[in-house]
Amino acid sequence: MSEGSLALAGRVAVVTGAVGLLGRRHCHALAGAGAAVAVVDLDPAACAAFAGELRESHGGDALGCAADITDPPAVDAVRDAVLGRWGRLDVLVNNAALDEKVESPHGDGAGLPFESFPLQLWERSFRVNVTGTFLCCQRLGAVMAGSGAGSIVNIASTYALVAPDQSLYREPDGTQTFFKSAAYPSTKGAVLALTRYLAAYWGREGVRVNALSPGGVENGQDPGFVARYAQRTPLGRMAHPDDYAGALVFLAGDASRYMTGANLVVDGGWTAW
Repeated sequence: MSEGSLALAGRVAVVTGAVGLLGRRHCHALAGAGAAVAVVDLDPAACAAFAGELRESHGGDALGCAADITDPPAVDAVRDAVLGRWGRLDVLVNNAALDEKVESPHGDGAGLPFESFPLQLWERSFRVNVTGTFLCCQRLGAVMAGSGAGSIVNIASTYALVAPDQSLYREPDGTQTFFKSAAYPSTKGAVLALTRYLAAYWGREGVRVNALSPGGVENGQDPGFVARYAQRTPLGRMAHPDDYAGALVFLAGDASRYMTGANLVVDGGWTAW
């Protein structure tokens, strides 16, 4: 079933972290299903350019909304811009997150062993991944609750469910220079807890709150890492960036209308063993 067959025509969606690898795919999926999309990320020029790309690709409406999601007035400004343009808000996808990656580790201590991981990175991860999600749910979800309907999709991770397998980052000679941190799985575990809380809190107001937990996405990583990840996965490969489109549109739309407080795991079987 294609995402286009799960119609979101006439609905308005907000996607945070929208100009990143998966954020772009999420926006294309929602726009392809008929939704108007607000593109939220830090860079104003990138947001505006990508909103134009969505309009050209799908023929619908899109709006670039640059914002720091850890700043309450900035999140309020996104809410006001969305309501000012479309007068409604139906879907919120909390995708923005800090995640140190093996293909592009940050140069400020990310990727270090647990014993050396900087406190400031731990705290920054919680501010973006948890507080940012909290603020967007609070400010934008309240609009949905006030209108009596809406769907919030919080992007979590398989690492909210299981610990990172550090052997993936170990070279054949036994050396290891990159370690997946404790910050990312800890923050994503908190996102799952917030998802369940809000599902119970807003259920009677017609707002559904679910999580989507993706597995690792192939994105130019070292071939050895990709091979190790594939060997560890029942389907025998990493995800392609568009492997989550159908699941996202399903959670956003009426096909999942009796689903809330759930975590939809799309990971090629990673967490099955």
